[in-house]
Amino acid sequence: MRLKRALRPALGLASAGLLLLSACAPVGPDYSPPQTKPPDAWHSEMQDGLRAGPTQARELSRWWETLHDPTLTQLIAQAVRSNLELKQAVARVRQARALRGVREAGLWPSVDAGALAQLHRDTASGDTGTIDQWYSAGFDAGWELDVFGGVRRSIEAAQAQLEASEANLRDVLITLTAEVALNYVELRTYQNRRQTAQANLKSQENTYGFIRSRHEAGLVNRLALEQARYNLENTRSQIPNLTSGVEAAMNRLAVLLGQAPGKLSARLAAPAPVPVPPASVAVGVPAEALRRRPDIRRAERQLAAETAKVGVAEADLYPKFRLAGSIGLEAVNSGDFLNLATSGVWSVLPSMSWKVFDAGAIRNRITAQTAVQQEFLLAYEATVLSALEEVENNLTGYAQEQLRRYSLRQAVDAAKEAEGLSQDLFGAGLINFDSVLDAQRSLLTFQDQLAISEGVVTARLIALYKALGGGWGALPPNPPPAQAPAKK
Repeated sequence: MRLKRALRPALGLASAGLLLLSACAPVGPDYSPPQTKPPDAWHSEMQDGLRAGPTQARELSRWWETLHDPTLTQLIAQAVRSNLELKQAVARVRQARALRGVREAGLWPSVDAGALAQLHRDTASGDTGTIDQWYSAGFDAGWELDVFGGVRRSIEAAQAQLEASEANLRDVLITLTAEVALNYVELRTYQNRRQTAQANLKSQENTYGFIRSRHEAGLVNRLALEQARYNLENTRSQIPNLTSGVEAAMNRLAVLLGQAPGKLSARLAAPAPVPVPPASVAVGVPAEALRRRPDIRRAERQLAAETAKVGVAEADLYPKFRLAGSIGLEAVNSGDFLNLATSGVWSVLPSMSWKVFDAGAIRNRITAQTAVQQEFLLAYEATVLSALEEVENNLTGYAQEQLRRYSLRQAVDAAKEAEGLSQDLFGAGLINFDSVLDAQRSLLTFQDQLAISEGVVTARLIALYKALGGGWGALPPNPPPAQAPAKK
């Protein structure tokens, strides 16, 4: 009872400290998000399947499903499960979450427990001497009152950093899904180009055989034979580069899926068409894209964190109030140790410290942190402009590449007709062999460019979906909690 009555002043002091804490607002600037006024509409013309109507959340969050390619859908799902960079981003979210907890702990007292038993023998007075005993046990507590809000501002900064890490996770996810799709399209493009080159090679081999037989019969000169030969070998020389492109794309896909290069070769060896874009793509308005883009959200949260750190720096200008205390038992012999009436002890020690001179170090830290805040504000504004630029470029690129693809299809049709006519006219002796060579080279060139354009159209659409902030639907909204390491 004595101990309980003695603790009342300490509890009263702690209560007064709490009241003081609740009455003081944190120092430093209060954060307010920057006001960005995006354009009302996209500058690029809506054509060739593009429309400015509102985007469907389901379509944009899992845009790869609009391409209707089961293999691509499976690859993206596997990448989300196994990609190492995405796992790193999840680990960074867990780290930021734990660091926020560390900052929150600063609002609460810290309590330490300890015990001591001491026996001391003094032999100066004789052979046996005397033995002194000392026993103590108790709790020590310390609490720095967050009167001026330095701890609260640090929690605010940690919370903003956590939200920036979560936005970064979404950004990594969106980039990953786009990278898997782009590399898949690149793989199919290389495979189609190689098929085109191999088909032309077979046709040119037949032409070379025909010219050689006519040369042996004395119907054409040696020049025509050598022209057919170098045309054939030129086509053959393109196939190794295309094969290297196929292998590089498959290896890159394997790494994106968290596998060793070469693991996907058997699965993706068979050529397949490039995924076909949907007939219509809704792109919404700029304000929607800016709200969805995780890189903009990350930049805004980083700005919020740096703003809160200004308050952390300013709190060092003011006094720090600390409440320390202890409660426990002390006795000179073990028999009296558990007797609260005689062994109970307590102490309360309120203290205040104030750095009155530091040669301007604190104010310089405030100035430096304010400059950092301004830097992150500019970085946020630059991120917004880059996002708008990325969308505009891909809108234009997607529409213009479709126009280019249409013209190349017309060119391929005309080149096929020209190549067939040149063969017939040469066989009839009405034209020389140079015309046949030109027709064959033109046909291969136009077919190769068309195969490239087919891939570029789909790649432009993928880049457009990424620029619009699409692709978040592949990952659960919250990362799973950290797992304890396995015991060996």
